[in-house]
Amino acid sequence: QVQLVESGGGLVQAGGSLRLSCAASGSFSRFNTMGWYRQPPGKQRELVAMITPTGSTNYADSVKGRFTISRDYAKNTVDLQMNSLKPEDTAVYYCNLREVVAYGNDYWGQGTQVTVSS
Repeated sequence: QVQLVESGGGLVQAGGSLRLSCAASGSFSRFNTMGWYRQPPGKQRELVAMITPTGSTNYADSVKGRFTISRDYAKNTVDLQMNSLKPEDTAVYYCNLREVVAYGNDYWGQGTQVTVSS
């Protein structure tokens, strides 16, 4: 059974910073991308940032230059450093692990709330 455990959410003022962490455990393919999605109130879940098995990254336009994703392949962890936070960054943030192999699975964390006050 694969588990993704997130930590680091909370309340912060606009302009502040937060760091989210996610640790994956269980049995999964080492050929995977890890990333962060978010779901603002009343909206659909959207990609924030992801990092591939080779270290390539992809960011949503709205967070480029402010957020940085990193991962530790040995520890199966992924972090999201969020700087210059804005009220529109308020959302539940979800960690994701996607196996990039045939018939690969998609795993999700339970979500962590990030609230940015103006």
